[in-house]
Amino acid sequence: MLRSLVALILIALVSPVVDAQNNGLPKNQKDFHLYLLIGQSNMAGRGAVTDADKTPIPNILMLNQQNQWVPAVDPIHFDKPNIVGVGLGRTFAIEIAKQNPDAVIGLIPCAVGGSPIASWEPGGYHSETKTHPYDEMLPRLLMAMKVGTLKGILWHQGESDCQPQLSEVYESKLHTLIARLRTEVGDPNVPIVVGQMGQFPERPWNDDKKRVDAVHRNLPDQVSRTAFVNSDDLEHKGDNIHFNAESYRELGRRYANAYQTLVD
Repeated sequence: MLRSLVALILIALVSPVVDAQNNGLPKNQKDFHLYLLIGQSNMAGRGAVTDADKTPIPNILMLNQQNQWVPAVDPIHFDKPNIVGVGLGRTFAIEIAKQNPDAVIGLIPCAVGGSPIASWEPGGYHSETKTHPYDEMLPRLLMAMKVGTLKGILWHQGESDCQPQLSEVYESKLHTLIARLRTEVGDPNVPIVVGQMGQFPERPWNDDKKRVDAVHRNLPDQVSRTAFVNSDDLEHKGDNIHFNAESYRELGRRYANAYQTLVD
C-alpha cells in the first residue's frame, strides 16, 4: 500500500534508529513482544506519578519520543508533557510479563489526548496538539516491528466523539480503523482490546455517549479477535473525566486479563 511505503520512508528519516545490540533487546525478534497503545487521554494517562512508577522493571521497555528503547517508567506517553501521568500501559505490561517470563515486553505509546477518531485516519489532523495521530503513529509502529513482534493493540478512546453526528458514525470508523491497522501490520488476527469510557456519577452519560459505549461493548460480537474491558467501579482523579492512578492500574490489569482471553 502507498501509505505503508510512505511510512517506511519516514522510518528512514527518524532518528535515532533503534539498535538492538545497544538497547538490551532480545537477539531473537520473536522474543520481543510489542504492544501498541493508542487512543486519547485516558490511554495516555493522567494519574499522579509516584517514585514507584518511575522505577524500571526488568524486561519491560517503551519506545520514547526520540524513538529509543528505554525502561518503561511513567509517564509512558508524551502527548501533553505538562499533564501526562500514570496510565494503564505499565501495569498491563507487568501482568503480561508474568505470563511470558522469557520475553521482553515493548510498549509503543502513541495516544493523543483529546483526539477524535477522525484524527486516527490517514491524513487526520488534531488541531489541539497540532499532530497527525495516525500518520505519526504508523512509522513508529513499523520501526518497532523491525526489531520485535507485534502481539496486540490497545485502544481507549471515545469521549471526543460523544456528540451529535460524530457518535452516529463512530462504529463505522472504529471498524475501519481496526481493519486498516491489521492490513498495515500484515496480520488480520492481531488481538485488539478496547476499553470503556469512565462511568462517573458526577457526569451522567447522554445519548451520544451511550451510543459510543455500545460500539465498544458490541465490538467482540462483530469483529473477530477483539475484547472489551469495562470500567465498572473505577474512580476519577477529581475532574470527572480522567481516572485516578490506582484506577489506571486496575484498568491495566483488566486489559491484560482481556488480552489473555484472546490468546489462550
